[in-house]
Amino acid sequence: MHRTPSRRASVLVAAVSSLSLLTAGCGDDDGSADGDAATNGKNAEASPNAPTRTGMTIGFLPKQVNTPYFDVADAGGERAVKELGSTFKEVGTEQGSDAAEQVAYINQLTEQKVDAIAVSALDPNALCDSLKKAMDAGIKVVTFDSDTKPECRYAFVSPASSEDIAVRQLELLGEQVDYQGDIAILSAGETATNQNAWIASIKQELQDARYKDMRLVDVVYGDDEPEKSYEKAEELLEKYPNLKGIISPTTNGIKAAAKYLSQSESKGDVKLTGLGAPNDMRPYIEDGTVDAFVLWDPAKLGELAGHAAVALASAQVTGREGQMFLAGDMGWFQISQNGVITLGEPTVFNAGNIDEYDF
Repeated sequence: MHRTPSRRASVLVAAVSSLSLLTAGCGDDDGSADGDAATNGKNAEASPNAPTRTGMTIGFLPKQVNTPYFDVADAGGERAVKELGSTFKEVGTEQGSDAAEQVAYINQLTEQKVDAIAVSALDPNALCDSLKKAMDAGIKVVTFDSDTKPECRYAFVSPASSEDIAVRQLELLGEQVDYQGDIAILSAGETATNQNAWIASIKQELQDARYKDMRLVDVVYGDDEPEKSYEKAEELLEKYPNLKGIISPTTNGIKAAAKYLSQSESKGDVKLTGLGAPNDMRPYIEDGTVDAFVLWDPAKLGELAGHAAVALASAQVTGREGQMFLAGDMGWFQISQNGVITLGEPTVFNAGNIDEYDF
């Protein structure tokens, strides 16, 4: 939840603070006081009224650097970290599918003894050992955009629930194809946590009666690489000549697919939706290639991740369910089950509103 602080919020914060102090050191649902670093950390003392530490170094590790989406997200993180009096440090790989490089950067940040790490995980499993070593070294770990296993971090900053994001994309495509015909998914990397969660939810939602005449014929992976994603879109249309629509739950993927469709004979006939950035997708909305797509504000997501990282490093929260922290002008946020912090509902972009946004 996020709202402007009020007297009611202040009372709730005080109650949460008292509860945190009372439960410090008690056993958690997922382990004992002698368990792993994440469990022990969540059991530690915390208070939302604790002073914000300054002079810290907060490392940001996106899935891929030098891409529009993460450029905006990390800029939001940098703004938050600097406003809170600490140093922002971005590291990362230009390859959107190399978890081994992410591991190397996590190890590097651990050796540099940063105070917190905010990472968008390329793989839910491959980063765990390195993240656990970071937590053992006293570094606070928060994931954003794409999660690891809960025991490998203290908190996860989620754009919205996986179900909400997946369902909204499928609804948009269903409306555009009159809930009939073959559809496909053009995803990012095969191991990307958020992508796989959305795909699983889309498959589940397709069991609903309103989608009885729609059939998912394929899931392909462009690894968030523009050329590969373009080629995968082309291959889908060659392989499935009766294809009615594509969902691409990745900003690089939907942009590449839109570029291909805009130049093909299928423009306007094969519908495309998914997760896109307004500035990337504006030309394809204007020329009729795409009717509508969805996304949250990545700047706000990065900003929230920055606030969460500083709050963890300041012992204002530990990642336990029910704790609250203040994220600047964004207001108060509450940690839910498994350490999840939700930004809010995504926005649907179309010809009627896309010019209102600039990111």
